[in-house]
Amino acid sequence: MDLPTTLLISSPPPALLADIARKRPGWTVVPLGDRPPPSPLLGKVWGFVDWLGPSMSGLELCRRLREAGPTRAAHLTMVLEEPSAEARRRALQAGADDYLVGPLDVTRLLERVESAGGEPPTPRHQLVHGPIAVDPLAHQVRLDGRLVTMRPNELRLLIHFLEHPDQVFSRIALIERLGKDGEHLDERTVDVWVG
Repeated sequence: MDLPTTLLISSPPPALLADIARKRPGWTVVPLGDRPPPSPLLGKVWGFVDWLGPSMSGLELCRRLREAGPTRAAHLTMVLEEPSAEARRRALQAGADDYLVGPLDVTRLLERVESAGGEPPTPRHQLVHGPIAVDPLAHQVRLDGRLVTMRPNELRLLIHFLEHPDQVFSRIALIERLGKDGEHLDERTVDVWVG
């Protein structure tokens, strides 16, 4: 027996809800507000998060969904307003699994869910090196099991170093890796992040 499918959609228009109910009557649709749903969600969970929400950015909502227990393993798609590389990069860094350029319609939604056989991809793995464990989805770092507070750039650098062990990078390459190459930054800024 197939598991039920739950869709989380930020600010779903009534026409989209009607189309989903007509084409996939067994699916559950949960409109997203400014926080993750509190109750456990049934079956396979797919989230479609608008770039701009009514009360917060889609990036922040995506981060909150990744940190919440019921939605931590959901497949999240960021619905972008435009196909810019910067928006795509930021969506993925906020915890989205993928993205599409809106508006969202039932055809594209069904293609996204059913192209994977209805199965969300397995959640990204933790990065572990000795006593350090990093959960990129939850934006958490643990040292010997204790939570360590890190700033966003520090966390991104740590993830980069764990993903590319035994490699040397120039300061310029690290600035580019963090997507800061469009900003005017002194190369020594990297020293501050590493420190």
